[in-house]
Amino acid sequence: MYRIKEIYFTLQGEGFHTGRPSIFVRFSGCNLWSGFEKDRNTAICNWCDTDFVGIDGPNGGKYSVDQIAKILLDLWPSNNPSDPYVVCTGGEPLLQLDEKLINKFHSIGFEIGIETNGSMQPPDGIDWVCVSPKANADFILKTGDELKLVFPQNKINPKQYEKLSFDHFFIQPMDGINQKQNIKKSKEFIMKNPLWNLSLQTHKIMGIP
Repeated sequence: MYRIKEIYFTLQGEGFHTGRPSIFVRFSGCNLWSGFEKDRNTAICNWCDTDFVGIDGPNGGKYSVDQIAKILLDLWPSNNPSDPYVVCTGGEPLLQLDEKLINKFHSIGFEIGIETNGSMQPPDGIDWVCVSPKANADFILKTGDELKLVFPQNKINPKQYEKLSFDHFFIQPMDGINQKQNIKKSKEFIMKNPLWNLSLQTHKIMGIP
C-alpha cells in the first residue's frame, strides 16, 4: 500500500511545464525532514513550504496501485484534450514510487513526471525527471530533464551544476520572509548566467493548489 497525502487536478505551477494541466500525487514522507515543526531547525532541508505529513489531504489515504489509478482516471476531465499527465511529488516520492506504479500509470495513458530532491535513484520508466538539490543533502541523481534550484541556499553555488546532464536549468526564488530579496538575487544571477531560466511559483500567484 502507498501512503498518499493528497491527489488533485491542477495546473503545474513551476518549472518547464508551468501551466500544463496535471494531476499531482503527493506521497507522504520525506528523507530530509520529518515534516513536523519541532524538527525544522535540525532538518537537512529546513525551509520546506509543503505539508507532506500523513494521509489527510484531498483524496489522501493508503492505496493500492489499482486504487490510485482509479482516482487519476476519475479526476482527469473527460473534455480535456491534452495528454494526461501525473506529477509524483512529496515530500520525497522516491521513498515509495516503484516500477509497479509507474507501469500502471502508463497502462492507463498517463505521462509521468517526478519532482525529487536528487538523493535517491529513480526506477526506470519515468518520462520527466525534475531534480531540486538541497544543501547538505546527498546528491546522487545527476541526470534528468530539468534541474530546478531553489535560490539562494547556503553552501550551494548554481554553477557547480552547470556541466551535469540536464536539458533545462531553472532558478526559483526561495519563498519566505526574504522573498523580495531572493527574487532580486535570482534575477541578478540569471542575467549574468544565461544557461539558467527563471521559475516562479505561479500557483501561489494565481491562488490555485
